[in-house]
Amino acid sequence: MLWLIVSWFDLGFKKYKFYLYEVTYFVSKMITKNEIKFVRSLRIKKNRINSDQFIVEGEKIVDELINSSLELVRVYSTSSKYESLGEVYTKILKTNLLQISNLKTPNKVVAIFSIPKPDKIDFTSKIIALDNISDPGNLGTIIRLCDWFDIKDLICNIETVDCYNPKVVQASMGSISRVNITYLDFKELFSKKKLNVVAADLKGESINKFPFTKNQIVVFGNESLGISPEIKKIIKNRVTIPRYNSNYDIESINVANSVAIILAELKNRPTGM
Repeated sequence: MLWLIVSWFDLGFKKYKFYLYEVTYFVSKMITKNEIKFVRSLRIKKNRINSDQFIVEGEKIVDELINSSLELVRVYSTSSKYESLGEVYTKILKTNLLQISNLKTPNKVVAIFSIPKPDKIDFTSKIIALDNISDPGNLGTIIRLCDWFDIKDLICNIETVDCYNPKVVQASMGSISRVNITYLDFKELFSKKKLNVVAADLKGESINKFPFTKNQIVVFGNESLGISPEIKKIIKNRVTIPRYNSNYDIESINVANSVAIILAELKNRPTGM
């Protein structure tokens, strides 16, 4: 794109004014149509998988991930604050931002990062497991909760929403760079490995009494259906959050809230995590 800057100098001489116009041209790197198409394509899971890349929006999250261990691929921004990043930076117009943003109110910057390969799971520590979680906001919040409570490993079954879905990334608020997230076949994992697994279930034992151990996997199920029947069959132990209101119109609480309450209970134990 060719930009035109016009600066003028007012030179006074007696009663007359002379105007000198200085015209300066410079070339700025543009975002191409193919780039716009590619950025938009990363909203779809198969395209993220094929490219091993995902998108992040908003200054706060982008800045945090730039300073993390994640590999930055490209930054598109209406702000010049990212110029120091060099070749990976492209300054764009607000109209371009509207084209590539997934937000109703875009926030200055869209960045692309490489999807990292998950680290080896530490089965000697506490692990949160998610079975068929479908809501991106819930998954993003749970990732943030794992970060808050210092849970290093989060495992998800294959049917759980992709953790690099833009809405998940947005809800995680940068925590996605600090939690090791792995997608596995739960039936195979829980059947073959000797693991200490407990299911969060309405018919379980109260979390106030359950003897949690250090190397335990706590499984949380789908928002409306709970843990899938085939996985329930494998898990012997169950825990529940006690209900203090006798109003049985309240069937359950949000899965992210359940994760928060159970993790808080674990942290309040004398031995901590």
